Amino acid sequence: MRVLHLVKTSIGATWAYRQMRELAKLGVEVHVALPPGGPLIPAYLQANVTVHPYNFDLPMKTPWDWPGLFQQFRSLIRVIQPDLVHSHFVGTTLTMRLALGRAHPLPRVFQIPGPLHLEHSLLRLGETFLAGPADYWVGSCRWTQRRYLQAGISPRRVFLSYYGTDLEDFAHSETGNLRREIGVHRDTPLVGMVAYMYGPKRFLGQRRGLKGHEDLIDALALGFQHNDSMRGVFIGGAWGSPSLAYEHRVRRYGRQKCGARVFFLGTRHDVRDLYPDLDVAVHPSLSENVGGAVESLLSGIPTIATAVGGLPDLVTNHKTGWSVPPRSPALLAEAILAALANPPKAHAMAQAGQERARHLFDVKSTSKQVYQIYRNLIS
Repeated sequence: MRVLHLVKTSIGATWAYRQMRELAKLGVEVHVALPPGGPLIPAYLQANVTVHPYNFDLPMKTPWDWPGLFQQFRSLIRVIQPDLVHSHFVGTTLTMRLALGRAHPLPRVFQIPGPLHLEHSLLRLGETFLAGPADYWVGSCRWTQRRYLQAGISPRRVFLSYYGTDLEDFAHSETGNLRREIGVHRDTPLVGMVAYMYGPKRFLGQRRGLKGHEDLIDALALGFQHNDSMRGVFIGGAWGSPSLAYEHRVRRYGRQKCGARVFFLGTRHDVRDLYPDLDVAVHPSLSENVGGAVESLLSGIPTIATAVGGLPDLVTNHKTGWSVPPRSPALLAEAILAALANPPKAHAMAQAGQERARHLFDVKSTSKQVYQIYRNLIS
């Protein structure tokens, strides 16, 4: 079985890399087309994945480049002769469909990493309109799967499989690294958020960032009125240079609303070593797949998340964490204060969430699900 994967980055999307690594172990001849020069390329090669240095993310601002891009894609298909093409991004999916055409018989899978384009009717209609009889979808959360079914896609063409992670990476429980770095005592309640900063997409009507950093800042400002001893920490910086100005605005807003009681650490590559020092992890996203809630619960940290996208698959209110509506800083503040006020309950729910996360997000299991989808489609 030979499968070509399409990824628009060789810097991030480690969830796609992990899936391909496990598929190669299952005997799939895995090829990937992605931009050259990124730090993940050696990892792909070490995982026995054949790398093709092409960026097939559709350049929306330069449509005059499309014909050459489509020709490149068709040429690569002729060289590899895959049994199936598996795309992981909207842009690479559009290139795949436009280059091959709706009538092409080659099976094509779009595994959706996030639901943002599905939340806007024109984007959703445009994506599904370009699909032909050989196109299939794999939702990586239940919300996404349901949304395609509601759009009239046959259940035989829509599947569900989460992007998995390596459970053994969350086995340690060492604490103290984060608190030493920011100078916070071990008895000080510490509320944290781990997420890249993505600026608002004005053309979609957004005024705040996708991950909800401003909402958490507002919630912390409200919470300090009742618990002035707690502190907030934001781990993660701008995703790409276009978001650098947004990161600076978020930092200014945090200082304005919360003063020195919040810390911004910027982009980090040691997140799993920082999680154990948090008393509460917050994921206030406005649009999300499952996001960082997987990491915080696998780390056993009490977790609060907004009820958007795939987050309710993992965070069930008062069972595996606290679930609040998006864009609701006051309710977010209430959940933070409740979690800090009752540590035994918070940790019991975190343990239940950890068990659910281990069941749903083991990359060895999720990759076997994808492998079985391949077999069904090819046969």
